[in-house]
Amino acid sequence: MKPSPPAGSFGPREFQLVLLRRMADHQPELAEDAMRVLGASRTEMREANRRWQAWAHARRGPGELHRYRSALGEPETRRAVEEYSSEVLRWPLPLWPELRWEVMVGPLGRRTAPDVWGRGLVRAPGAPSPELRTEADLRPWGCTLSEVGNAFPPARVREGSAPTRLRLDFTLPDGTARAGEFTWGLLQRLL
Repeated sequence: MKPSPPAGSFGPREFQLVLLRRMADHQPELAEDAMRVLGASRTEMREANRRWQAWAHARRGPGELHRYRSALGEPETRRAVEEYSSEVLRWPLPLWPELRWEVMVGPLGRRTAPDVWGRGLVRAPGAPSPELRTEADLRPWGCTLSEVGNAFPPARVREGSAPTRLRLDFTLPDGTARAGEFTWGLLQRLL
């Protein structure tokens, strides 16, 4: 018998609240605006996060990929990455219509469920990417990790200040070295 999701409904709305919980650490105003869009309170956000964490750390809990499928349904798109024996799955999230929640899993073809190798928000196929030319273009929640890395090479990804965060070191066109902190793949702040 597979472990069930957290008690009560846990769907895309609650999953988005889990993402907002960590984003609120650096962008509380943006998170508050997003919670209003979702019709949620801070208490609901904290409760959704508590339930997700309890589910994630349950002794015999399902794997991470199972949790995403339980909360978000079947992915909108799936793409095999043969050179890594992996697969990339993407789900839409109503709060960020121009982005997708992306999960990379692998290795494929083994008896147990594949491991989640990476997860975060990415630009949706066909959605226009922001024009990133200067530091002023780097607005919180306005661009993804890959967009900044591609716009300002050379770029180097490093561990961030928490498990859900990554730091990207990059160089602006004027030669200025900068770093950005990303939560779930979305720019939160420049360091």
